[in-house]
Amino acid sequence: MYYPFSYNIFSVPLTIYNIFYPNSSSFDIIKKSILSRRYLGMLYHANGGSILEGNLPKESVAKLEKRLRHISGAIKQNGRKILANYPITSPQFIALQWIIDEEGLTIGELSNRIGLAFSTTTDLVDRMEKNGLVRRIKDEHDRRVVRIQPLEKGKSIIKEVIDKRREYLGEVLDNFTTEQTEVLNELLTQLYDKMILLNNR
Repeated sequence: MYYPFSYNIFSVPLTIYNIFYPNSSSFDIIKKSILSRRYLGMLYHANGGSILEGNLPKESVAKLEKRLRHISGAIKQNGRKILANYPITSPQFIALQWIIDEEGLTIGELSNRIGLAFSTTTDLVDRMEKNGLVRRIKDEHDRRVVRIQPLEKGKSIIKEVIDKRREYLGEVLDNFTTEQTEVLNELLTQLYDKMILLNNR
């Protein structure tokens, strides 16, 4: 019997657990099934849980939330260590990434992206402009509109910082197989997509 569901997020805690503990017996089953929705649905049902979306065991959700919170904290801790070697703060690092990825943002648009008040974002841009990381330019089609453009210094810092963050992640994943990494990436992608969907509703 097939147990349909649109997001197999309940598989995240089990799979992440087995990624960190690859000797557990269930990991071989998951690898062979290649995250089969049919298999995971049957497994979840057999364990007495509900296969209905949004009706996951509270204990599983609580464990996953705690694990993700700890992972986020570890990443932020390492990120602060890296940024200590550069003339840029954590909020500026986040803002500068948006400015580079979506070149031509207005301060209002940037404010929405990073979730800060307009006045706070304006101060942030002011400091980055003084440090030679960005500059303000007039919109070509509407001179009343001011857009933010990244400068080479800002781009260079972001590239170096992200390269170091990737080196750190590479060390974390050093003992992971290619298959484990792909599984983790797929699950995190599904988790992120669902978060964006819920945040925008």
